[in-house]
Amino acid sequence: MPKDTAKTGNCPECSRINEVLGRVGDRWSVLIVISLAQYGTLRFNELKRHLGISQRMLSLTLRELERDGLVHREYHPTIPPKVEYSLTELGQSFREPVQALGLWALKNLPNIDAARETYDMENPEKAPA
Repeated sequence: MPKDTAKTGNCPECSRINEVLGRVGDRWSVLIVISLAQYGTLRFNELKRHLGISQRMLSLTLRELERDGLVHREYHPTIPPKVEYSLTELGQSFREPVQALGLWALKNLPNIDAARETYDMENPEKAPA
C-alpha cells in the first residue's frame, strides 16, 4: 500500500483531511484559537501567560498556525520589538467548530470521567499509572 494511504485506506482526500486535523486539532492549536477568539489580538507573552505553555511550544504552534493561514502575525519595529497575533478570516471561521467542541467536552466531562473510572476498574492492568 502506498505510504500516503497506509493510515487512510483508499481515500485520497482522507490523507489531506488527516493532515489538517492533525494540525488544528492538537491541544495547543485549539487553545490558541480559543484564546485569540475570546480576547482578540494578543502579544506573545500574553498568550504564554493565558495558556501556561512553554515559549518553544508557543513559538512552534504559532508558526504552524500562521503557515496554515489561521493566525496573522503583526510585527511592529519598536523598541522593544512588539509582535501581535490575531485570527485571520480563516481562523475566525474555525472559531465556531472549536468552541462547539470545547462546549461538548465540558458538557460531557462527567460521562467521560465515569467511563474512564469504569474502564480502569475493569482493566486494572491497562489503567494509567
